[in-house]
Amino acid sequence: MSRHSAAQPRVRGFGPLTGIGDEAAPGTDGQLAALRRLGWNAIELRTVDGTALADLSPAAFGTLARRLADEGVTVTAVASRIGNWSRPITGDLGQDLAELDVLAERCATLGCRLVRIMSYPNDGLTETEWADRVLARTAVLADRAERAGLVLVHENCAGWAGDRADRALRLVRAVESPALRLLFDTGNGVPYGYGAPDMLRHLAPYVVHVHIKDAVRTPDGGTAYTLPGEGEAGVVECLELLAAHGYTGALSLEPHLAVRPHEGLARAGEDAAELFVRAGQALAGLLGAGQALAGLLGAGQPVTGPLDGPA
Repeated sequence: MSRHSAAQPRVRGFGPLTGIGDEAAPGTDGQLAALRRLGWNAIELRTVDGTALADLSPAAFGTLARRLADEGVTVTAVASRIGNWSRPITGDLGQDLAELDVLAERCATLGCRLVRIMSYPNDGLTETEWADRVLARTAVLADRAERAGLVLVHENCAGWAGDRADRALRLVRAVESPALRLLFDTGNGVPYGYGAPDMLRHLAPYVVHVHIKDAVRTPDGGTAYTLPGEGEAGVVECLELLAAHGYTGALSLEPHLAVRPHEGLARAGEDAAELFVRAGQALAGLLGAGQALAGLLGAGQPVTGPLDGPA
């Protein structure tokens, strides 16, 4: 039994349970079917049939938007490729600005404001050059996002500010924009070698979106992903820290049990959907399943109003 499995986080007032749909299935049908099995009415969008949201044709995006509206499914966030593991700091900023422009239009249609970004893997630059370029690029992106009514949420993942709290704080404070806040992923500390609760203690006032995953280190130094609460990431402690700081945003499931884009892993079919649903059920269990769950969750609406928090 996991050392966390018996613990119940003391949480109140979180927003909707949601999840990155392509972790359950490639296509819209499968993604929505997994949500229905969980009783969830919110989704985070990354890809549809293997195509990034920004790269969908206008017709394909229109079909997706109508389907979500017809199903009554809200979009809590979109996971972009801006600054991620595939886009080093020496790459073309224009590519990221172009993606942001497309997402601005599509987020307006979807009623969503949050766009996940990262802070660019290094590519041979000195530490100082890397930092300077990341700060400058992110400021440009945040300015573009603010004018479009979006909020960029930087994830503790790939890039300059991904695995260090001091750098994440420096990024937010240096850019000093209401259009830049933080996304905290509970499971990324295991592969990146830091304690997630320890990092979150420093970052919590700036966190407006949360990804839920859990993992353990393997004997060979790798990472094995688990159901939420069954690993070593400190998911329960993170939930309690978020609650203590008054976090009211969504909890978005990204279990990595069947899909890991950065590793090129995608297990298709019923296995992926079943693993996603089991992970969602485990998360609901951590929050207090059944009747208690309704009292812990919001009404399933995405962030639409001004985001308050430290500048």
